[in-house]
Amino acid sequence: MQRVVSVVAHLGFRLQALPPALCRPLSCAQDVLRRTPLYDFHLAHGGKMVAFAGWSLPVQYRDSHTDSHLHTRQHCSLFDVSHMLQTKIFGSDRVKLMESLVVGDIAELRPNQGTLSLFTNEAGGILDDLIVTNTSEGHLYVVSNAGCWEKDLALMQDKVRELQNQGRDVGLEVLDNALLALQGTVTSGCPSPSLKKNVAMGYVPCEYSRPGTMLLVEVRRKQQMAVVSKMPFVSTNYYTLK
Repeated sequence: MQRVVSVVAHLGFRLQALPPALCRPLSCAQDVLRRTPLYDFHLAHGGKMVAFAGWSLPVQYRDSHTDSHLHTRQHCSLFDVSHMLQTKIFGSDRVKLMESLVVGDIAELRPNQGTLSLFTNEAGGILDDLIVTNTSEGHLYVVSNAGCWEKDLALMQDKVRELQNQGRDVGLEVLDNALLALQGTVTSGCPSPSLKKNVAMGYVPCEYSRPGTMLLVEVRRKQQMAVVSKMPFVSTNYYTLK
């Protein structure tokens, strides 16, 4: 049976942590990997299953990563989040709570709109990434990483801290053909098959966060020019159900 963890805090909000989906039993006793409800679906579609955070999950299907990426951009794709930490945050102070923990502008989210954001510590450093959705049902729906289940839940249960305006998460476009390394304030980077250029996300002081600002990033011990860009890098073409 699934357990639902509820925490009532002084500010009038309630956290409801929804544990990962019920895992399917395994036929081999020594195989400790858990399976999501979509395990058979992944196999039927050629999913290459690998171990991740104690779960058996698909890392790739029959098509290449590039084919899958372009299909997602041109059509639509689904991602199985059954293994991830899913939290509902209720109460009149739910937006205030989340904005004390993340760098996203949660108050500006429209009903049923979500945003990729970052958990930060008291010094403004990055702890983890997550997705926050402002549901039309009167609560925030948060999906965060399976590998950080206990840490992320404990962070959301802590008292609301003062999050100081020390920096901002921005998008970067690299102006050459080099691959980005995780150096300095660059938090992630990869080639963009849709844009045919390299892109990244980074953490910079507010005065350098305006789109069009030229920056130097370190790529494999060499400095390369990059430009701050609006996100998402590729315009979305999906529709929100009403």
